[in-house]
Amino acid sequence: MSTHDFIIVGSGINALVAAAMLGKKGKKVLVLERNDRIGGCLRTEEITEPGFIHDVMATTMVLFMTSPAYGAVGKDLETRGLEFAHADLPTGVLRPDGAHVIFSKDRQRNIATFEALSPGDGKAFAHDMDKLGADAPFLFSLLGGALWSTTMLKTIAKQGWGRGLRNLVAWFGEALVPARAYLETTYKSEDIQALWAPWVLHCGIGPESAYSAQMLKVIGFAIELAGCPVAKGGAASLLGAFERLINDHGGEIRTGADVERILPGPGHRATGVKLASGERLMATSGVVVSSTPNQLYGRLMKDWPAPLPDAITDGVARYRYGKGNMQIHYALSAPPRWKANPELGKVALLHLTPGLDGVSRATNECERGLLPAEPSICVGQPASFDPSRAPDGKSILWLQLPEAPRHIKGDAAGEIATPADGRWTEAIRERYADRIEATLARHIENFSEIKLARRAYSPADLEAMNMNLVGGDPYGGFSGLDQFFLWRPFKSSVNHRTHVPGLYHIGASTHPGPGLGGGSGFLLASSLK
Repeated sequence: MSTHDFIIVGSGINALVAAAMLGKKGKKVLVLERNDRIGGCLRTEEITEPGFIHDVMATTMVLFMTSPAYGAVGKDLETRGLEFAHADLPTGVLRPDGAHVIFSKDRQRNIATFEALSPGDGKAFAHDMDKLGADAPFLFSLLGGALWSTTMLKTIAKQGWGRGLRNLVAWFGEALVPARAYLETTYKSEDIQALWAPWVLHCGIGPESAYSAQMLKVIGFAIELAGCPVAKGGAASLLGAFERLINDHGGEIRTGADVERILPGPGHRATGVKLASGERLMATSGVVVSSTPNQLYGRLMKDWPAPLPDAITDGVARYRYGKGNMQIHYALSAPPRWKANPELGKVALLHLTPGLDGVSRATNECERGLLPAEPSICVGQPASFDPSRAPDGKSILWLQLPEAPRHIKGDAAGEIATPADGRWTEAIRERYADRIEATLARHIENFSEIKLARRAYSPADLEAMNMNLVGGDPYGGFSGLDQFFLWRPFKSSVNHRTHVPGLYHIGASTHPGPGLGGGSGFLLASSLK
């Protein structure tokens, strides 16, 4: 039996951040990954044609670049080969009639764009961004800090003293406003409303969800500041840099290592893990699990010698997963030429949607188990600012559909027959991908001529690649207010500790939630001695 200070189960962004930071503290760390490669939702492959480099799932690194985790290990990763590619035009929206808005990293250009669409809308945007910038230290401490801590208590107390208690309560009330209410009362232009509405989907919520307006403001602030960068050459380059960093500090990473259960020791303390192969690995300081609650408590602790507390049992039983996700990738013989405006081809992440009502409708259809008739389509164009993704003169498209039902009850358009058991099949996946492709073809000149290959992944396909993507949910569980912040994953949760001594829980299912910020890994590693 080999012994380490910490064993980390899983190898997504949070696990890698934790391993790197603990290694820098002088701890001997072992990372165990059941698949044949590390990365979780970071996965780079030539899945369409040779020479076309696709990030199969996650690709945009703005959350990581602007995170405390990057502040802790970013320079170390850069010295080990990590580079980012940046686009001057991070996002935009294109509506069915060709109306569009392009958002840049230039504040004055954005104000002018919004003012041209509707006088006053540019000033409203500038006012909100300035206000958020002034609140940023407090806001980001809430979004990414350890909520159950003396530091957080002092932070809130300081705000209450400075603002006044009533004004602080008003601030929290404003933070809970849904995106629809905010967009409809802030912007007169429906095109600007359409620009922001799809971004709530990337937070695992919808435009009618509480606190979704605050997330839109945070996203607008972040992408105007840092854009929508990608790792040069694909997300695999980030993984390679992490692997070198962990190894350089004496850590070890093992793939094909399926952890079967957590091993108990004296006082029912977590002392190691047992692999499916029967091998036992010991940890003197603790075991860190990056997974969903169901995997941790239902699988890895299935034979735990002491019964789970009622709060944990009830929490697991009531834990809910959100909308599924679908990915579609294209290899193209030439860069796409968008009919509405050639400059759309320079946008890093372009949303195709009818607008705010369209996002709301598609979200509702998905949540009711229907294939949306007109889904929100996020089109990534990484080759436009990272030429290494495709052979010379060619290009790729990265499509994400964040409104894909985990279990299918029907088709909102009434065109695709769905099975009684609600499962995704290859035939349904490809027919639904055809619906998306028809939308692309209406907006891109000669799309059928430049299309070389297509590869689609249904929610079921994504779960098959990563068991933590339950039903294709990439956010580790429903991200609505009742299952977020202080209450993630359970109402009884306290930061990243569990009821078992020496056992810690990180990942998208824990605070501060999903995304590539590495927040839970950073918070845990910062707290461990």
